[in-house]
Amino acid sequence: MIYNSNQIQAIIPHRYPFLLVDRIDEIINDDEIIGIKAVSANEMQFMGHFPEHHIFPGVLIMEALAQTGAVLLLSKDEFKGQIAFFAGMDNVRFKQAVYPGDTMKLHVKLTKLRGSVGFAHAEAFVGDKLAASADLIFKVGK
Repeated sequence: MIYNSNQIQAIIPHRYPFLLVDRIDEIINDDEIIGIKAVSANEMQFMGHFPEHHIFPGVLIMEALAQTGAVLLLSKDEFKGQIAFFAGMDNVRFKQAVYPGDTMKLHVKLTKLRGSVGFAHAEAFVGDKLAASADLIFKVGK
């Protein structure tokens, strides 16, 4: 493990109930990151997102991927102490539902960095099955 939840909170501003990445397991070649989100039935979104048939909301899968990507960007020396804003997403696909008890592996690969704007391909897996994917855009600022 590279970062635990306390260390993640020192990098990105998100806090409960909106911190959606639990740990960072790996950073590869300064442009790829692997994070983990353990989904629990105790999370607030399940009070209203199908209370009798819990499914982790797809939009929160995208947010978990974006937070993981933000940790990657803000770990770079030139962006330390700044904020990564979610600037866009394209080619979003949901392949399977995510349920309480699942552990999502969040894989984000930076594909281009142009100044303070980053582009990445992101995938969320449950086990070896792809749950969701997207191309994400970040804007780093203060």
